[in-house]
Amino acid sequence: MSLSNFRESQIFELISEAAEEVGQPAYVVGGYVRDYYLDRLDTNNELDIDFVTVGSGITLAQRVAKKLNTKQIAVYRNFGTAKVNHAQYDLEFVGARKESYNRASRKPVVENGSLRDDQERRDFTINAMSWSLNKENYLDLIDPFNGMQDLSDKIIRTPLDPQKTFDDDPLRMMRAIRFATQLNFQIEQKTFDAIKNMAERIEIVSKERIVAELNKMVMAKVPSKGFSLLFFTGLLHHIFPEMVELHGVKEVDGIRHKDNFWHTLQVLDNVSQTSDNLWLRWAAIMHDIAKPPTQRFSKEHGWTFHGHDALGASMAKRIFRKMGLPLDARLQYVQKLVRLHLRPIALANEEVTDSAIRRLVFEAGDEFEDLMKLCRADITSKNDAKVARYLRNFDHVEERVKEVEEKDHIRNFQPPLDGIEIMKLLNLSPGRTVGNIKNDIQNAILDGVIPNTKEAALEYLHQIKDNYLS
Repeated sequence: MSLSNFRESQIFELISEAAEEVGQPAYVVGGYVRDYYLDRLDTNNELDIDFVTVGSGITLAQRVAKKLNTKQIAVYRNFGTAKVNHAQYDLEFVGARKESYNRASRKPVVENGSLRDDQERRDFTINAMSWSLNKENYLDLIDPFNGMQDLSDKIIRTPLDPQKTFDDDPLRMMRAIRFATQLNFQIEQKTFDAIKNMAERIEIVSKERIVAELNKMVMAKVPSKGFSLLFFTGLLHHIFPEMVELHGVKEVDGIRHKDNFWHTLQVLDNVSQTSDNLWLRWAAIMHDIAKPPTQRFSKEHGWTFHGHDALGASMAKRIFRKMGLPLDARLQYVQKLVRLHLRPIALANEEVTDSAIRRLVFEAGDEFEDLMKLCRADITSKNDAKVARYLRNFDHVEERVKEVEEKDHIRNFQPPLDGIEIMKLLNLSPGRTVGNIKNDIQNAILDGVIPNTKEAALEYLHQIKDNYLS
């Protein structure tokens, strides 16, 4: 391999020298090697590069840090690893090892091993390739499981029997699907079948590790591929059963509803074409999550899902907690979009009043633009004329929003009179009455009864005070 082919030639030469000085063979392994051949190395951001040495990873890391004249080294003696930070690189060193597992745990019993032992414990052939940093075969590719061929064929395959690979570490099943999604690869049939057979083993993996893999799938270019594979392997049934409940179509009197599982995946893909916001993508995943429990049929209305927006916002918190997703402002953002996702659609179906626009803008606040992205993504009809009509109507809604905002400045507004001012003006003590008056003024502004000014609010307060003081 020509050293001119990549930026890291000087780093590799330095590590090669350090390895020779401590008398330990060393190799570049894992994701860096894979991504080099896929032309996926992110040269604009910090690069993680993994190295294996036959001997002590800590000893090699310490020598590398000394040669780099840096004190940016973290040592993890319990794991026999060390990490050196230098320039835009995170350089991680570990001693070659072999592992054995207890079926009840993902924590292996680790022993020192050879390079071959270390490559055998890797999850997939495309991650088991390495480059030598030793003088006798410097930068030669060591590929005992034909990872290069699998890269060429776009295949995800385990180095050893997949049954053993996944039994040892069930998280690798999620990783197989994640890599297939990110790289647009296929999972080799024997490997795929092993995931199906062992899906329940995912139960022993922590929710934090599972959701980390899931979020990487969500952020892929076409995330529906990951969720489809999770569904067909049975993994989704264990990690996100509420989403599985969306699958299927019921029919009564010849009337069917759409399959909300595949609809949700289409919405997710649509959103992914317009935004890299992880939480907007999660809002797409969650927007119809409450349709199964709200599903009803009547001869008059056919299939309905009344209230699935409000119930879905409520379910989001329970699902986020169970899955280990954040319960902070990111959850609130998802809940808001789920709760409001039908509102622009309703407005698109009717003559839009200023009052309806004010209330939508007030409730959506800074998330209005993201809400409209979700609503546009939610139009998945195969009827092109219907889709075009909805999108035109959304254009009209957005135009009306601009008009109302320029005139009324409603987004994220606070009522011109706060509770303290109301108490002083009316000589009231803190309590429900103060809140009711404040809400009355807010509603008057949103309904267009009075303009959004303090003067108008004071005059309106004078008009309504007797209703609350009598």
